[in-house]
Amino acid sequence: MTTLTGSLRRRFLGRPTVAARAQAAVRRPELAEDPAPINIAPNDPLLAYLQSARGPVDVQALQLDSPALAALKAADVKLAVPLVSQGELIGVLNLGPRRSEQEYSTDDRKLLDNLAAQAAPALRVGQLVRQQEAEARTRERFEQELEVARLIQQNFLPKQLPELTGWHMAAYYRPAREVGGDFYDVIPLPDDQVAFVIGDVTDKGVPAALVMAATRSALRAFAPRLIEPGAVLERANEHLCPDMPEKMFVTCFYGVLEPATGRFRFANAGHDVPYVKTADGAVELRARGMPLGLMAGMSYEQREMVLAHGDSVLLHSDGVVEAHDPQRRMFGFPRLKEAVATYPGGADVIDLVLTDLLAHTGPGVEQEDDITMVTIQRAPGSTSRLLLDFELPSVEGNERAALDRVGAAVATLLPEARLDRLKTAVGEATMNAMEHGNSYRADVPVCVRVLTEPEAVHVQISDRGRPPSGGPTETPDLEAKLAGLQRPRGWGLFLIKNMVDESREFTEGDLHTLELSMRLGAADDEHPGGTHDD
Repeated sequence: MTTLTGSLRRRFLGRPTVAARAQAAVRRPELAEDPAPINIAPNDPLLAYLQSARGPVDVQALQLDSPALAALKAADVKLAVPLVSQGELIGVLNLGPRRSEQEYSTDDRKLLDNLAAQAAPALRVGQLVRQQEAEARTRERFEQELEVARLIQQNFLPKQLPELTGWHMAAYYRPAREVGGDFYDVIPLPDDQVAFVIGDVTDKGVPAALVMAATRSALRAFAPRLIEPGAVLERANEHLCPDMPEKMFVTCFYGVLEPATGRFRFANAGHDVPYVKTADGAVELRARGMPLGLMAGMSYEQREMVLAHGDSVLLHSDGVVEAHDPQRRMFGFPRLKEAVATYPGGADVIDLVLTDLLAHTGPGVEQEDDITMVTIQRAPGSTSRLLLDFELPSVEGNERAALDRVGAAVATLLPEARLDRLKTAVGEATMNAMEHGNSYRADVPVCVRVLTEPEAVHVQISDRGRPPSGGPTETPDLEAKLAGLQRPRGWGLFLIKNMVDESREFTEGDLHTLELSMRLGAADDEHPGGTHDD
């Protein structure tokens, strides 16, 4: 507790009053100026005495084992007037000896008591105003710090995720009001490999954001050279340890994906365990390792698995599992693992987990921590089976060999009438590919592939010709052709499309492909000819 002698004298004691004359009548010259406030410690017995005092207290007559009382006596304070507002002691008005060297009279004490009763509420209001002003300045500084932290985080998060053939990726990041240190990153590596990172820095605000930026920079510097997850985390830890602020560290999961094979190597620096959705449920990606920046000389266990077609990895921060409901129960790891096992993979699992989180915490509840999720899903494998794959030189007459080989391969799959239609379409399509696509160059082959699915058979005929123009296909009309209103060509493609159930054209690189499809199990007299062009 601090006495407020100076401000009270200036505000409440005017010259005509006895109290003012008494305050000015200080025997020693050094007390003529405002003395330094005397602090009363919370455990000082004088504090309790003044709290319960009824009116001015005779300091010199008071006997207490009190450092503050000793200081008041040393300053030659004669009277201490407690300033009490709503039962709380908020200050003490100290008065020295009167200039007349007479004792303070009963009237003086009554006047001081009345003055204290009026001054205490006004002083309390002043204290509250100053407190509110200080709190407002603190809040303003805090908001500015949070905005700086948000900008740092947002600028270091990936602007977009890479597109990998056969893979689907999605990411979600939602900061809490008090910005934490969540981050994620995707780093391209040599040999078409890709590194995936998710991490969390202890603490909040600008310090956490700066440590996050330093960690991300270190990982990006070491990843292309070291590649292996364990080695990258080990080097990053050595780099961060010397400059890591006290009581701060970084949890981090680091994985390297080989898109072509599905091989996924990973190491973990104390981060929440990711989950993989497989055909058999949810699998944990566990690897031992200390958080980054905590202790030098650490090594990090490296493990790996092969992600099969349809498998989906969920990387997440602790803002998910540590979200609380109104009864302070956490969302928890078991519930998240069950969600991964039950829900579809990829971006869908993010949306569904967020829905579960909202149901768990309840609407309108302020988010406690940053929430970050990243998914990596390998596209489901095709159910088709390659039945036949061969090439033929682009030589006139080879269309007969194509239709014979295709017919033999699928003879047991289609009724005779539908088999004949497919063979006719294959022969016509192969001839078109050799003539119009490859210009009958014997050194440029036509590629023929036959694939089967449970419900259909597909024949793909590929050439090196240009892709179709994309304009509308002209339906042949005999009368129009005889009258010279249509080109003489165009019957081939028309015939092909009406011989099969479905056809489509597509281009991959320099290969132009026409795919012919026939449904299995259809009746002999079913009219084919439905088309679908991509």
